[in-house]
Amino acid sequence: MEHYVIKGGTPLSGEVPIAGAKNAALAILAAAIMADEPVTIENVPDVSDIRAIVGAVEEIGAAVSHPDRHTYVINGAGIRNEPVDTEAVRKIRGSYYLIGALLGKYKQATVALPGGCNIGLRPIDQHIKGFRALGATVRVAPPGLVEAKAENLVGSHIYMDVVSVGATINIIMAACLAKGNTIIENAAKEPHVVDLANFLNSMGARIRGAGTDVIRIRGVEHLHGTEYSIIPDQIEAGTFMYAAAATRGDVTITNVIPKHLECLTAKLIEAGCEVTESDDSVRVVASKRLTHTNVKTLPYPGFPTDMQPQISVLLGLAKGTSIVTESIFENRFKYVDELVKMGAQMRVEGNTAIIEGVERYTGANLRAPDLRAGAALVIAALSAQGYSEVYDIHYIERGYEDFPEKMRRLGACIAKVDSAEEERKAVNSFNLKVVNG
Repeated sequence: MEHYVIKGGTPLSGEVPIAGAKNAALAILAAAIMADEPVTIENVPDVSDIRAIVGAVEEIGAAVSHPDRHTYVINGAGIRNEPVDTEAVRKIRGSYYLIGALLGKYKQATVALPGGCNIGLRPIDQHIKGFRALGATVRVAPPGLVEAKAENLVGSHIYMDVVSVGATINIIMAACLAKGNTIIENAAKEPHVVDLANFLNSMGARIRGAGTDVIRIRGVEHLHGTEYSIIPDQIEAGTFMYAAAATRGDVTITNVIPKHLECLTAKLIEAGCEVTESDDSVRVVASKRLTHTNVKTLPYPGFPTDMQPQISVLLGLAKGTSIVTESIFENRFKYVDELVKMGAQMRVEGNTAIIEGVERYTGANLRAPDLRAGAALVIAALSAQGYSEVYDIHYIERGYEDFPEKMRRLGACIAKVDSAEEERKAVNSFNLKVVNG
């Protein structure tokens, strides 16, 4: 079974470039099929979730070319409006964006209920509420298919009961081809919501207010082709920032938008890191043991739930007692048991983790329970004394491009292996690296 073998204890050092944002790319690749002309999308991360959604749009008739690793050209002119239901689609959360895209374009859509990591309930009630407000009838039919259809979509005033990134994106896509004006109140403000709106506007949509809690959309009759580049990935950048801090390293993270990282930067500074921002890079230096702080996950611009496992790993090594509160998903602390194997002093009470910092972790055999927790366990292993093995790395590869390769460029001793012989060779190479300095 493929897994990572890691020798910890080496401070990370150097520069690491950040790929395009997975969450933005999933929405934008889905929205690309709404035009009947070629749409060129650049800076797309090469991760398994992206390949799954590209495969899904190809299966229903979109013409897709892949001129280089990070670029897709998609033409939705040949789309057959048939059910979107494959094993790959059911495994990723972003598959539900195809509902909004197909409903907007064809006024009907049948798409399998989404999957993704098992981090808690992720209901689609706000999506359904939005589609119905635009005039669609929506039902969930066996075997787990969302069916939405409308004679016509008509603009409406929609108030979101809770802030939902997925629902905001889905409603934007459907509303941009509805008749009249739509107002979405209590909308999500995440960077990938803004990126989708900018992309659709470049295709001829008329969307204003993305990035605020009130989004206004004036429907248009059709969308046209465009060329667009995805924003950098806020969560990948944050993961490397926190890896630098946990290993007491000195890392410059490039190809980022520092504004998107402010909540992450603020917590690093609170804990005692030195953080320096440039136009498109952030440098993190951790020259000493960090100190405790408290964190609560919130919608953007608050601390992102997708960075909660990473900061918990970091605070597990900080002086004093830290409290981490998860307010978005109710099942996001499954990684704590894995950290306890490494000597972490953590306990979970409801939606809160109480963390007593320890001097160091000790290597262990670990299993990634989901995407972000998997990346966090890699950080823990890199900071630990001794060797660790991390299994179920397919979760990590859903959202991180070239993860072990990027870590190695920063001096980490990490290898992806598939057998005992490969693991033995990797361990030998790590020991040789240490001997040679």
